Amino acid sequence: MYYFSTCPYCIVVRIALWWLGLSIPLKEVMFDADNANELTAGGGKFQVPCLRIESAHGKVRWMYESIDIIRYLKKI
Repeated sequence: MYYFSTCPYCIVVRIALWWLGLSIPLKEVMFDADNANELTAGGGKFQVPCLRIESAHGKVRWMYESIDIIRYLKKI
């Protein structure tokens, strides 16, 4: 998940991750240009939070809205 450490929507998603007991890679984009470039190149826009979802078939999906991300995380 791509995030800013002080973004309130990102904080909500990170709390949900903790609450659900999930551990996923977190990529801070404010201070890491490589992560910011990955987010923009892959997702097409510089918006956080953003969850990069890769299917078993290799298809990649980018999910941006915090409530959508939390709903998705509750299902996995």
